[in-house]
Amino acid sequence: MKSAKVSQIPLFTTHEDPRDAVVASHRLLIRAGYIRKQSSGFYTQLPFAIIVQQKIEEIIRDEMNQAGAVEVKLPVLTDAELWKTSGRWDIMGKEMMRFNDRHGNPFALGPTHEEAMTSLTSGFLKSYKQLPVNFYQIGTKYRDEIRPRYGLIRCREFTMKDAYSFHMDEECLESTYQKMRIAYRNIFSRCGLQTLTVQADSGNMGGSASEEYMVPSEIGEETLLVSGYEENDYKSNQEKTGFVPATPYEKIPSVSEPRKIPTPNLKTVEDVAAFLKTNIKNFIKTVIYENNEVVIIAFVPGDREINEVKLKNISAQGEFEMAGLETIKIITGAAPGFAGPYALLVKDGQKIKLEKTEKTICIYYDRNLLQRGELVSGGNETDIHYVHLQEGRDFSIPEDQKNLDLVLAHEGDLVPDNSGKMLKSTRGIEVGHIFKLGYKYATAFKLTVLDKNGKTHMPAMGTYGIGVGRTMATVVEQNHDDKGIIWPESISPFKIYLIGIFKGDEQKTKIDELFLKLVELSYTVYYDDRNENPGVKFNDADLTGFPWQIIAGKNYLASGEMEIKNRKTGEKTVTTMDKLSEIVRV
Repeated sequence: MKSAKVSQIPLFTTHEDPRDAVVASHRLLIRAGYIRKQSSGFYTQLPFAIIVQQKIEEIIRDEMNQAGAVEVKLPVLTDAELWKTSGRWDIMGKEMMRFNDRHGNPFALGPTHEEAMTSLTSGFLKSYKQLPVNFYQIGTKYRDEIRPRYGLIRCREFTMKDAYSFHMDEECLESTYQKMRIAYRNIFSRCGLQTLTVQADSGNMGGSASEEYMVPSEIGEETLLVSGYEENDYKSNQEKTGFVPATPYEKIPSVSEPRKIPTPNLKTVEDVAAFLKTNIKNFIKTVIYENNEVVIIAFVPGDREINEVKLKNISAQGEFEMAGLETIKIITGAAPGFAGPYALLVKDGQKIKLEKTEKTICIYYDRNLLQRGELVSGGNETDIHYVHLQEGRDFSIPEDQKNLDLVLAHEGDLVPDNSGKMLKSTRGIEVGHIFKLGYKYATAFKLTVLDKNGKTHMPAMGTYGIGVGRTMATVVEQNHDDKGIIWPESISPFKIYLIGIFKGDEQKTKIDELFLKLVELSYTVYYDDRNENPGVKFNDADLTGFPWQIIAGKNYLASGEMEIKNRKTGEKTVTTMDKLSEIVRV
């Protein structure tokens, strides 16, 4: 819509903060009348939000089309068989909304469409001559978030642009991947967003590489670790960052044989360290997880946390949770808090029976325990720890695990690029993510094409996503003040908020004529023609956040002079219609 009056598109503003809104974008998008909450994680979009979203989608389409992508539309519903074929029906976990139709057939509301797109293309991609090809769509996705929050930033129903590319080889995939990197930078820049591109974990998507587009924000749900903010500085999501300690762990050999120490009621590393008067760096921290198939036992240095994302990738076991009391008792013979690698009752690869389920033991060691002595760990006996443990003598890290990184990196650790710099921490909101998927989905769906020699060849894939609603919300996070939203011109619902100050029909008619003149000059104008006091109109103009305000009151009625306000800077200028274009471009 080019222009409108309040009498055509009503204002839905409210001057009360929603009770559950804790971030600026959530609070302001509701107060300014862009969205309304229906239930937890579900929002109604009101007219202004629809216009903003349409403008973001136009920018996305323009950049995607310029990059050679082709728009399609896939069903929101996806057959469970597609997910079972890829192996993600169970891996996706409880976030995927599932149901059975009237015939008892299982379906899911698509959180993403790798399976559906690969299945589709396997029906018509037959020759190398059809590659490369990149299909994208803009549509609704669903994820049953355990804790929806922050309005449009984390909700259950959301709009997403997702694209899927197919290639004859990795070199071709790399070319499209770079095109998408450029397109994404352009998209976010045109939307008025400042973003960081960071290395990311591919998660259950699979693939060899991925990058996230993050909006730096103190309310971001992701922790980012960086060496700086310039183009060539190291930037990574915390879950992806390799751990390099600023001070390497000392490899001091044990001077004695392992010795059993009673540690009654001392379960945490910190408690036992205080009791033994030793540094927690000398401890072996044991963490135990399980799912329906395996029990995972992981050992890391006592002063560090385990990185569950790294462990999931290394173990390739999908979702798991902390082991239950029964499991811990069976595999260690002790109460929780007393597990360790010395005198452990089970071995890697061993199968054990838990209730009526048989599970396989998987044991992993972090590389920072290698060749170290004078270590302390739980003794696999309640109220017992062992001291003087030596790796290689009392327990041994397998050859294929001697470079295994299981630790969650933090600010102050070294950047894992041999630069010697230290990591700095910041928070970020993810608005986009690009992946090199490789051959995971083509393999699952047996997607092949004929090469130049008539032989079957499996295409490599990439996938590229943008959260449209998240983009809208993060623009507000970066562009607001204590009065309301400040939209960039590129995605603002209207360029001008026309505030008419009048008494009686005759004065209103003159300002109505001004509105029509602005429309004729191709300005996009929202005309506040309500019979309200000026203060209410000024507040709503600031709250809704259009880039320019024109105040037409007694001066305009008397001499044609109107006041122009720049919403971002607050600067005000008095001018007339014939000079308006010098201040506000069409």
